[in-house]
Amino acid sequence: MKNNSSDPPFKIVLYAPVIPGNTGSIGRTCVGLNAELILIKPYGFDLSEKSVRRAGLDYWKYVQLKEFDSFDHFLKVENPLPNNLFFFSKSSTSTYYQANFQRGCYLIFGSETTGLPSDLFSQYKTNFFKIPMYSDKIRSLNLANAATTVSYEALRQIDF
Repeated sequence: MKNNSSDPPFKIVLYAPVIPGNTGSIGRTCVGLNAELILIKPYGFDLSEKSVRRAGLDYWKYVQLKEFDSFDHFLKVENPLPNNLFFFSKSSTSTYYQANFQRGCYLIFGSETTGLPSDLFSQYKTNFFKIPMYSDKIRSLNLANAATTVSYEALRQIDF
């Protein structure tokens, strides 16, 4: 049974993204799922770049977008409950299947090149999850793929 609320089911947070195509693709996913996209600076690109718009195609104008200058700024303005913050890192021991997603939660992903800062892991250790990978041939999944994978699990838990 789908919840028909116009409020976003969750928010996807990108901490210092560097690849514009990933941000554009994640923005498109957000539009499709009625999720809000939160970007935390610095970015490795300008939001007006063609590659961001191209990945989001004609949908970018519909992205519910918020920008913050830092993670602290994000915390101050959004004021989320700690148990509503879900961080994703290959370094976690818990998988995203073990997360208990709730309506209005934050799905937080780090930079494609450096991931999330270690101080966040220290502060929110039990809020970190990973997407399992069974091959040592790659370091990580593409950020847009990872965000979409987690988003659909969050949607499954929230809406059904």
